[in-house]
Amino acid sequence: MEELVLPTRKARKFIGEEFNLDSWETVKPLIENLVAREINNAEDLKQWFTDRSELESYLSENMAWRYIKMTCDTASQERQKDYQFFVSEIQPHLSVYDDQLNKKALESPYLSELTDQGFEITIRGMKKSVEIFREENIPLSTQIQTKQTEYQGITGAMTVTINGEEMTLQKAGLILQSVNRADRQNAWMKIGERRMEDADKLDVLFNELRDLRHQVAVNADFKNFRDYMFAAMGRFDYTPEDCFNFHESVAEAVVPLLNEATEERQQKLGLNPLKPWDKAVDVKGRPALKPFKDGEELLDKAVRCFDKIDKQLGDYLRIMRRMGHFDVESRKGKAPGGYNYPLEEIGVPFIFMNATGSVRDLVTMVHEGGHAIHSFETRDLPLNSFRSTTAEVAEVASMAMELISMEHWDEFFENPEDLKRARIEHLQDIISTLPWIATIDKFQHWLYENPSHSIEERKVEWLKILDQFSDSITDWSGLEKFKEALWQRQLHIFEVPFYYIEYGMAQLGAISVWRNYKNDPDKGLNAYLRGLRLGYTTTIGEIYKAMDIKFDFSKEYISELMSFVKGELEELKG
Repeated sequence: MEELVLPTRKARKFIGEEFNLDSWETVKPLIENLVAREINNAEDLKQWFTDRSELESYLSENMAWRYIKMTCDTASQERQKDYQFFVSEIQPHLSVYDDQLNKKALESPYLSELTDQGFEITIRGMKKSVEIFREENIPLSTQIQTKQTEYQGITGAMTVTINGEEMTLQKAGLILQSVNRADRQNAWMKIGERRMEDADKLDVLFNELRDLRHQVAVNADFKNFRDYMFAAMGRFDYTPEDCFNFHESVAEAVVPLLNEATEERQQKLGLNPLKPWDKAVDVKGRPALKPFKDGEELLDKAVRCFDKIDKQLGDYLRIMRRMGHFDVESRKGKAPGGYNYPLEEIGVPFIFMNATGSVRDLVTMVHEGGHAIHSFETRDLPLNSFRSTTAEVAEVASMAMELISMEHWDEFFENPEDLKRARIEHLQDIISTLPWIATIDKFQHWLYENPSHSIEERKVEWLKILDQFSDSITDWSGLEKFKEALWQRQLHIFEVPFYYIEYGMAQLGAISVWRNYKNDPDKGLNAYLRGLRLGYTTTIGEIYKAMDIKFDFSKEYISELMSFVKGELEELKG
């Protein structure tokens, strides 16, 4: 058996091997070197970009570890303090110098001589950053980041007690798969009531975030925060109008399928009315699937599953595991959710999640595993800006791996009927996820187009948008207060505004990648990896083209892909 070779970071030629961040004063001389350095030719400029990338990669990874440690233990004051140190003592200074460095590069007469693939995209982003930078937004950005961590603290502390056991909301959510309807209702109500305890607090927190964000946009001469974010996120390849088209396409092409699936669920369960706590239980009354028993088994099975796709992909997970780059089990005091955090210096990412033994956890693992593959495939690109892929591509990496890996989920399910059932559940989840993505995105457009809205107006608009993309069968009577606050569970609204429609666009790309993989596994996988290796060295459209898929969210294309998904579902159901 081959020995696993653990990657090492590149030598720190500019910042020095012993460099250690303990105050702004340790960073300042390095940044001032970059600001003041004389650049006499294209080679000098290229070296300047390389040195800047080395410093930024170090700082990015330093902050990453602070964030990772904080989310692994939200109750630790020390870890909160370490993270806040970077946010309040380092980042504000970096923002000022970042603008100076961008201007220095853009004003260089040698810029046009940098013809390597990737520079054009990097320079495009730098120009936009300079255009929207305002020094008065630096303290506002610090305030925003501090407020965002309040959301982590509030939601991370949420637990419920069921049958004498205190548990996280994620763990309580597993009871929604119970065949005992009274148990499901009890768990759903407990989760809902626990969320309601902090609903007013989260409403106030969001208002504070909205106002700060709107001020940032106004300072940068934008009409609203939505328009500012399209610039800040580098959305060069599509517009708000394209998002509205996506919303309408989903309403027309996907919501009818959602209604069909919900109606079928109601008939098979024989329930009238169908309530929100009836949405996760198996329609044949079988107990919830248990693809793994604990975190270690989840990792064992994920590695073997990736091996079946390609041995190299399995090795990526092995490397992360050997290096301690996983924290996968749910526990009290841990932040909710899951993520793959790229570590820019070492190029070996960290996966964080809250596994409790469900199929959803399996999907989270292979999803974040897809992001991890992306990190490995781009780690040798020379600049950090070439590796910082746009989310519309990054989420194809993850969502496509959900579907490609599904062909090998026999590692998680020995029983063929369980395997079939898990695949059906996942495809049905796609049909319900696309409308939810459209809901959240459309809601965010409204939130920032109407920056002075009241809490009551927000509730009314949320319900209006939610109803447009929800099935018409589920009965919410008597549960209206919970429905009004559903948006608060979406951390993106609080922590990463406007980062959500990417999942929808990427879901379409992922279905296309999967369709290619089913038609020809080798060719499909090679195209997928070929696209990932480009990092962010070309446009979204070109990266999609390299994967043999289309960057398109028209009603016709969405209908075509959903027809494929529906066909796969029908085949599984027999």
